[in-house]
Amino acid sequence: MTIEAAVGFVESLRRGGLAVSLGSSRLFTEALAEIDLADPDEVYWAARAVLVHRPEDIEVFNGLFAAYWGGVDSGLVWRVPSEPLPVTLAMDDPEQVPADGAEGEDNDETITVRYCVTETLSSKDFADYSDEELAESRRLMERIVFMGECRRSRRRVRSNGVRGNLDLRRTVQRALRSGGEPAEIARTVPARQPRRLVLLLDVSGSMEPYARALIGFVHASVAGRARVEAFALGTRLTRLTRELSQRDPDRALLEAAAAVKDWSGGTRLGEGLGRFNDEWGCRGMARGATIVILSDGWDRGEPTEMEVQMQRLSRVARRVVWVNPLKASPGYAPLARAMAAALPFVDDFVEGHCLDSLTQLAELVLGDSQQVRPIPVGSAL
Repeated sequence: MTIEAAVGFVESLRRGGLAVSLGSSRLFTEALAEIDLADPDEVYWAARAVLVHRPEDIEVFNGLFAAYWGGVDSGLVWRVPSEPLPVTLAMDDPEQVPADGAEGEDNDETITVRYCVTETLSSKDFADYSDEELAESRRLMERIVFMGECRRSRRRVRSNGVRGNLDLRRTVQRALRSGGEPAEIARTVPARQPRRLVLLLDVSGSMEPYARALIGFVHASVAGRARVEAFALGTRLTRLTRELSQRDPDRALLEAAAAVKDWSGGTRLGEGLGRFNDEWGCRGMARGATIVILSDGWDRGEPTEMEVQMQRLSRVARRVVWVNPLKASPGYAPLARAMAAALPFVDDFVEGHCLDSLTQLAELVLGDSQQVRPIPVGSAL
């Protein structure tokens, strides 16, 4: 069985009406490397476990599985799979014990699986999140310190070392305390402050599975931090800094949803970037700033418009980072016209499909991994 055959099967499921995310398809290819491909049961249950998420899709999946693998020259012959083993799920809680105090009885037909919610969500694709997991991920995103890299300021602060410019006023004050002898020379050094960070989130229909999670990341970045701006990109450009600056995430996301009139609509990235450049970016907001664009790169506009606006943006910005959730999918290539037109003006092209990738993004933008607090595995939720 080849990878091409596995990818073709995933595409046949999508054409048959099943919603299969990029993360699930990648997990399916990884599962095929761990099973016996000559055993139809193992292939069936590997595919069903990672590609089917709703009970009502099982019947459709069975039919598509039989039709597809019966026509692929892979040596796989369809037969009705055996009944699945009952699975008992137990939370990863060291203090949890059975009610009767026993450790549990051995049962060959039962598999006990322990998992850690935090560790599972860290690498899970946003498109596969349930509503409960989505709410939990927003709380975890608040632990990621996402801010622009620091730059030297014109202001000066006191130095505790021997380097820096002479601070004559403080030196004289210290000398007066010691009878006029300048026993200790005071110095100053340039202060450092974070660069402005501008987040542009694509809220079009193609980004909907990821935008619903990334909007929580944008809120966590804006709330409580200075010099962070947020915009929504769709068929129009919407500034969301004021709505997302509130500490209450539920209220902030509700107000942001009300402000964005084109959520899950079309995409005109080039025109949206043009408006940003004209009204905010080139007038000062983007000058010396770090620009982070969170988008899959699909655009209904002309690629020449995207090229022109990205070139304008790159001339004034300190750094342009493009976060594409699709980049994590196997065999991905930036072949979309808008994405291909934008890449020459992008400094960093990174993934953004899970919490781990967002932590890596924060490390990249900040430039010092020691200042980023990763999500602790096994922490209390």
